[in-house]
Amino acid sequence: MIAIFRKEIFSFFSSLTAYIVMGVFLTAVGLLLWVFPDTNVLNYGYADLGTFFNLTPLVLLFLIPAITMRALAEEVKNGTIELLLTKPLGNWSLVLGKFWASLALTFLALIPTLLYYYTVYQLGNPVGNIDSAAVFGSYIGLLFLSAVFVSIGLWTSSLSDNQIVAFVLGVFICFLLYTGIGAIAKLDFWGEFSYPLSWISLDEQYADLGRGLIDSRNVVYLTSVAVLFLWMTQNRIASRRK
Repeated sequence: MIAIFRKEIFSFFSSLTAYIVMGVFLTAVGLLLWVFPDTNVLNYGYADLGTFFNLTPLVLLFLIPAITMRALAEEVKNGTIELLLTKPLGNWSLVLGKFWASLALTFLALIPTLLYYYTVYQLGNPVGNIDSAAVFGSYIGLLFLSAVFVSIGLWTSSLSDNQIVAFVLGVFICFLLYTGIGAIAKLDFWGEFSYPLSWISLDEQYADLGRGLIDSRNVVYLTSVAVLFLWMTQNRIASRRK
């Protein structure tokens, strides 16, 4: 797993992939948070990063599939997946190596955004007038949400040797699980099933963590979804060994 992790990280940073991903992410979020008038935190009038944490998942659900779309699809297209499968390398080692490498790149992209927290912290009146617990909880939520998106992206990448197909399918499933289920749950005909249906939506789990209280139920649920998609990816790889 460590060898695959190192290979993926080296692949990211030896090309423009990592720099483009981080640059696009920070530029998009920075423009939304500080420049565009409808989402500008300076126009909001409160020392609050709610806008940032509301918009970042929507950026990530496009960005993370762009990172993971090549993870397995490119291996299949180039024929290197057969070489990997002939080595004494377990299916889980291959999947987890690529999973942790993609998640590490996402984590590195999030680190510079701590500057936004420091900026809003200093702009508060008085200085420090910001709900730090909610900020901490939202960052934890972003990490778990990113893990889910990465696991989905790896699974869709294992379904086809076409990276574009993997990207589009990854974005669709991430969007469906993040906002689609919640939107469907709001329809009137669900009745008493509306709440349990909305609870399984990823945005509901993320919002719960963003309130500053780290609930084990949210952590277990998000972890379980990520593990489920990693397991399905492992099954796809196992089927290639037969």
